[in-house]
Amino acid sequence: MRLFLFSFFLLAVSCTPGNPGGSDVDFQEIRSVFGSDFPVEPPLDYQSNAPSYVQLDNRIGSDIDDKKATLGRVLFYDKNLSLNNTIACASCHQQNAAFGDTSSRSIGLDGGLTGRQSMRLTNLRFSNEGKMFWDERAVSLNDQVTQPIQDHIEMGFSGLQGQPGMNSLLAKLDSIPYYNELFLWAFDNESATEAFIAEALTDFVSSIESFDSKYDQGVQSSGTITGPFSNFTAEENHGLDLFLTPAQLNSSGIRISGGIGCAGCHQPPEFSIGAGVRNNGVDHVAGDPSGFDTTNTKSPSLRDVLGINGIPNTPMMHTGDFLEFTTIIEHYNEVIPDVNNITMDPRLAKGPSVVKMELTTSEREDLESFVKTLTGSALYADIRWSSPF
Repeated sequence: MRLFLFSFFLLAVSCTPGNPGGSDVDFQEIRSVFGSDFPVEPPLDYQSNAPSYVQLDNRIGSDIDDKKATLGRVLFYDKNLSLNNTIACASCHQQNAAFGDTSSRSIGLDGGLTGRQSMRLTNLRFSNEGKMFWDERAVSLNDQVTQPIQDHIEMGFSGLQGQPGMNSLLAKLDSIPYYNELFLWAFDNESATEAFIAEALTDFVSSIESFDSKYDQGVQSSGTITGPFSNFTAEENHGLDLFLTPAQLNSSGIRISGGIGCAGCHQPPEFSIGAGVRNNGVDHVAGDPSGFDTTNTKSPSLRDVLGINGIPNTPMMHTGDFLEFTTIIEHYNEVIPDVNNITMDPRLAKGPSVVKMELTTSEREDLESFVKTLTGSALYADIRWSSPF
C-alpha cells in the first residue's frame, strides 16, 4: 500500500503544470532578472484572438505554446543574441512601429546597414503566403527567424569573416542562468539548440496580431467585409470602394472608370499579400537608386502600415525610401519600372503600356483615409509583446 501511494505521488508531481516531463524549475534566476511578477506560472496567454471572418492562417490552425512564446519574447528582446551584445531582434522590429523599423535600413553590428528595410511583423500568421523576407528566400517563419542572428552584418554569429558560428551563441546562452531555466521550462531541456530558439521565436512572432481597428468594428457591426460601414465617414467608404473595385481600363491602359483594385494583391480582411504576386515596379537596390533588383515579391500586411497618428509607422517598400503614404499612392497611380523589368506583376501593365490610374486629388485622399481605418491600438501597448527587460 505504501509503495502504491509513493508511486501515485511521483505520478502527480510529474504531471503538475510548470514541471513538463517531470523537470523541476524554481524560476529563481528568471525572477531575479525579470522581477517577481514575470509571468511563468501561469504564462501569459498567446493564443490568437483573430475574429472568425479572418480565414487565412499559415500555421494551419496549430496552437501557439504559451511557454515557448514566453521564451521567444525574452529571446526577441535580448541583445545577448548578437555577437557584441548591442543588437536584438527588437532593435529592428519595434513595438511602437508595428514591429518594423523607423530607419530606412536597419543598423547592425558596428553601424553596418542591412540590405533592405526591415519588414513589419504584424499579422505575419494571417496570410496564405508563408515564405519570408522581401524576396521570399526563407520557406517559412521558422526558417527565417534565426537567419538574422547568423547574418554577418545584423547579429554576427555567421561563422564567416572571422565571426563565430551558431554553436558559439548556443554556448553563450547556456552560460546565462535565466536561459537554463527558461529552456528547461519550455522544452524540458536546459540546453539551448537552434531548433528550440527557432520554435520559440516562431511562436512569439506568430502571436503578434492586430484586429481592433475601425475596419474590424465595421465588419463586426455589418457582417460583411466589403462594406459600406455605418461607422465610416463618406470618404472612408469611398476609399474602401476604390480599394476593392477593379479599374476599368481602355486599350492604352488608362483607367476610365471603376476603382483601382488594390485588393487584387492586398486581400481583405487580412490585407496580406496574395500568393503569386510579382515585382511591383520598385526595382532598385536599397541605398542604391542605380542598382537593379526585381526579386522582391512579398510585402507586409497593410494593417497598421499607418500608426495611430495617421503617419506611416516605418519607411515603406524594401528600399525604405517611400516616406509618406501619398508617395505609395503616386507609385501605383502610374508605375514606371525600369525598362529591363520583365518580372513586374502583369496587373500593373496592359500589354506594352503601364497602367495609369489617373487618380484625382479627392480619390487619393479618400484612399488614404480608408487605409487609416486598418490601424488598431492594442498592438502598441500589449504586454505580451513588450520588452521583459
